[in-house]
Amino acid sequence: MKKKLLSAVLSVAVVASLLVGCGSDAGTTSSEGASAGGTKVGVSMPTKDLQRWNQDGSNMEAELKAAGYEVDLQYASNDVQTQVSQIENMISSGADVLVIAAIEGSSLGEALDMAKDANIPVIAYDRLLMNSDAVSYYATFDNYMVGTVQGQYVVDTLDLDNAAGPFNLEITAGDPGDNNAGYFFNGAYDVLKPYIESGKLNVVSGQQTFDECATPTWATEVSQKRAEDILSSYYSDGTNVDVWLCSNDSTALGVENALAANYNGNYPIITGQDCDIENTKNMIAGKQSMSVFKDTRTLASQVVKMVGQILKGEEVDVNDTTTYDNGTGVIPSYLCQPVFADVNNYKELLIDSGYYTEDQLK
Repeated sequence: MKKKLLSAVLSVAVVASLLVGCGSDAGTTSSEGASAGGTKVGVSMPTKDLQRWNQDGSNMEAELKAAGYEVDLQYASNDVQTQVSQIENMISSGADVLVIAAIEGSSLGEALDMAKDANIPVIAYDRLLMNSDAVSYYATFDNYMVGTVQGQYVVDTLDLDNAAGPFNLEITAGDPGDNNAGYFFNGAYDVLKPYIESGKLNVVSGQQTFDECATPTWATEVSQKRAEDILSSYYSDGTNVDVWLCSNDSTALGVENALAANYNGNYPIITGQDCDIENTKNMIAGKQSMSVFKDTRTLASQVVKMVGQILKGEEVDVNDTTTYDNGTGVIPSYLCQPVFADVNNYKELLIDSGYYTEDQLK
């Protein structure tokens, strides 16, 4: 699997499928949307503090409006009670469908109960809504595969199957309140575990469980503080850190900040996710090795298609009915496929596709 996965995610065929989206017919056409007049879709996003959620929200709003729907888009400033109140207001104001990217997947019970009582379908967007039978569908990227892509990048870049090693590894995981974070961590750790167990990868700090490596709210400053502590405790004597496995770009940025201030050894491989602008600039500058690219345009298009199918009473497209149990049962899901960007292919993935302009990355 290992070598094949890395070559597959780099292939032009995969890139092409990414740009086409989760399905070439994922978006609802304007003519189809013309009959949707007066239909309201509530879209709840967690925060504007992370670039990716701004893009998710704007992509979703544009696609839904193009399909003829009225859109109520709200950002909750990473405050759970604000998100609960915003969703309840969407329900009270007549939303016909809710699309929710939760701050914490288990913290929206009141609002979800209200949606269920009002017979409003709920699509969990990118983050699974937990412990509620109000959730109708889940749309996301293949979260476990995000981790395997990161782990396999490390394996192939260090040539772990052939290199003598050992190599020193540190891990920064994501938010314990985000159900996806465990999938990211497990996907990467499952790839790297055999090399850790054989001693070819050495976690110098000893911190290698999810709980030990977690970063509440994915906060850059929290990641930076933990990285600074690790560097001062385990690497101040000149020991090199060869790899820093980071689950996403905001945590990677914290590690990069810590390295800039507290580390004089050989620069490590650093993984990430989301291809945020600042991290992509760092990738071009050699300060980050890769970032998993999840083109949110494809996810938005798929969700718009699912919204249309729900409202028309049609069968809703899903491609996974076994993986994502939210505590009340398995939620029918649509999983889009991630790829990674690095210095060798970022222009093709990010600029040629129109995701960014060259000026944004200067």
